[in-house]
Amino acid sequence: MVFKRMLSAFGVGAPSVDTVLHTPRTQPGGALSGEVRIKGGEVDAEIEHITLSLVARVEIEHSEGESSGLREFFGFPVSGPFTLRTGEERTIPFQLPVPWETPISEGLRGMAVGVRTELAIAKAVDKGDLDMIEVAPLPAQVHVLESLSRLGFHFRSADLEAGHIAGSRQTLPFYQEIEFTSHQYGEIEVTFISDPHHLEIVIEGGHDTIGRFPTTHQEALSTDWTSVFGDWLAQRSYGHHGGHYSHGGGMGMGGVVAGAAAGVVGGMILGEVVEEVFEDVFEEE
Repeated sequence: MVFKRMLSAFGVGAPSVDTVLHTPRTQPGGALSGEVRIKGGEVDAEIEHITLSLVARVEIEHSEGESSGLREFFGFPVSGPFTLRTGEERTIPFQLPVPWETPISEGLRGMAVGVRTELAIAKAVDKGDLDMIEVAPLPAQVHVLESLSRLGFHFRSADLEAGHIAGSRQTLPFYQEIEFTSHQYGEIEVTFISDPHHLEIVIEGGHDTIGRFPTTHQEALSTDWTSVFGDWLAQRSYGHHGGHYSHGGGMGMGGVVAGAAAGVVGGMILGEVVEEVFEDVFEEE
């Protein structure tokens, strides 16, 4: 029995865990439902906790350049301590809330967001079970992205940058950059920062030009963003480089942390390599 317990500590004959999502698709501010299925191993195990975490692939800038890796950004306990008997099977249902700042990933090349299951047994933590999810844009975000399409912008790529946007409501340790390109206006990077009531749209253009458009989800749906963005782009084109534009009475913003970018709009989604990117990151981990 002592030998079996030693082997169990190293994963041999240990309990197994499998997380099953009822649907792998959600939206910022939504939820993911499912169940965690665990099966006892060859010896009894003292389970300390089972925790689900949302993880994402994040780009990190440092002195030697840039690297990427998985970053946990939300944890949700689904079980406290209990004893799992030899061969015992348990199913634990859950409703996992999704933060409002969760980045859009549905169909976005380069984006990887998932749910990781952490099973803690006698101070040994197993983070082996990992499931990819798709995060679809909110209706207000879709409305904004479609307006960019009408202005002639095309999706280029997408990623997450470690850091904070100064003066914003951002709470996560990273932000999403959505990059578009246009023959007429050049390149822009779009960031959404959401909470239950507000939607902040940050656009970075060339020459460090920043546009900040604070609004609410409801107002965003009724705003003519094609005109709003068109006016801002026209100002930028006529030499107002380095300035800050605010919509809806918000303050101008400086100190946006720049980095690589990514994006999506309407039918210009490119998602055939999302799963490959996700798997590559897991292998690196």
